Amino acid sequence: MDSKRKGMAKAATTVTEGAAQAVLRRGPARELSAEEERVMRMRLGASLPRTSTLEWSADELSEDQQIEIQAAQIEAWMRWKAHLAAVRAPAAAGPVRARATPAPIASRAKDKIVRALRKKA
Repeated sequence: MDSKRKGMAKAATTVTEGAAQAVLRRGPARELSAEEERVMRMRLGASLPRTSTLEWSADELSEDQQIEIQAAQIEAWMRWKAHLAAVRAPAAAGPVRARATPAPIASRAKDKIVRALRKKA
């Protein structure tokens, strides 16, 4: 019986979408090529691990374009930090403003229903 098991191929297993996303979030998939991993991430919507760095391909960009990109990155980082500070300390920022409610729109059907209900009462 053991000789039969040694010669048998591994049984195929079914992987759920959630399990595949979890594996891709943990780190790079060792069994997949870079192209296959990229396709899986795009297909499943799996993000990169938090510890990973984004690829930077500035070789094709001019110096001015590189400066603009770095300025945009710095500005986005500063906005993100300001947002975090506002979220973490809402009491220090002052009273929370309520969102403006939209003005009601008059409609003939609604008015007809309201009149009918008023007549009943």
